[in-house]
Parts: sequence; C-alpha cells; structure tokens
Amino acid sequence: MTVPATETITMFGADWCRDCIRTKKQLDELGVEYTYVDLVADPAAADVAKEISGRMNIPVVLYPDASHHVEPSNADVEAKLRELSLI
Repeated sequence: MTVPATETITMFGADWCRDCIRTKKQLDELGVEYTYVDLVADPAAADVAKEISGRMNIPVVLYPDASHHVEPSNADVEAKLRELSLI
C-alpha cells in the first residue's frame, strides 16, 4: 500500500501513550487541524501506522507532504509545521 499525501495531518495514537497525549495536546494548543486515529478504538489502524513508519512505536504523525514522524519531540513537530506553513 502506498501512503497517499493528505490535506491534513493524521496522528495515530492511543490514550494510554504519554507521547501521544503530549503531541495531541501540542497540536490542539497550536490550533492545527488534524485527524486523530485512536488505535484502541481501531486496532486494525495499527497496521497502517506500522506500514507508514516501519516501526511499532507511537505516535505516528503523517503530514500533508507524506512525510512522517515517529515519537516526535514537540520541537520536531513545531519545526515541521513551520516548514509546511501550518503555523
């Protein structure tokens, strides 16, 4: 499966994951529009996240340019959002 470019950010995460909670909070605070894929509610989506990242780690943040981060720091996310002119 080829990962398509999207118009918005997609974040794959789970409510038990501290890094997911942090990244979700950051996106919310920055007012960035994104789609959240809850891997607890949709376990099959974990296969999609793994295919994107090649890893089992979360969160996986997929950007509109089809690039992605796995377990990004807040600084990584902010830099990418600025690069894409989303903030």
